[in-house]
Formats: sequence, structure tokens, C-alpha cells
Amino acid sequence: MAKETMSVTNSKRNNVTQHGGAGGVWFLGFVGALVYFLHYHSGSFWLVLVAIFKATFWLAYLVYYLMQFMKI
Repeated sequence: MAKETMSVTNSKRNNVTQHGGAGGVWFLGFVGALVYFLHYHSGSFWLVLVAIFKATFWLAYLVYYLMQFMKI
């Protein structure tokens, strides 16, 4: 019984390590967008919050407008 549980745990670990590489790329994209938006929206507390919001959701806007442009 303990060996079966251990093999399931090992297979889950392998699955995570095989498919977990894109998180770092997304994080670098977020940091880059945050730096870009903070450069233009710095000055007050509310503008910094707007910059953080834009850096978080810029990709969703990009995909939305791309799909709208492509008429999908």
C-alpha cells in the first residue's frame, strides 16, 4: 500500500516538473508590464494602483482586441 502511494506521488511530481516552465515567463511579462506602466502612471497613489491593474490584465485586453480584430 505504501509503495502504491509513493508511485502516485512520484508521478505527480514528474507531471509538475514537465509542464511547469511557463510560469517564469508569465512572471517576467508581468514585471515588465508593471515597470512600463509605472513609468507612465507614477505620481499619486491612485495612479500606481491603475498601473498595477493594467499590468495584471494587459494580456486579457490584448487577446480580447485581437479576437475582435480577427472577427472571431
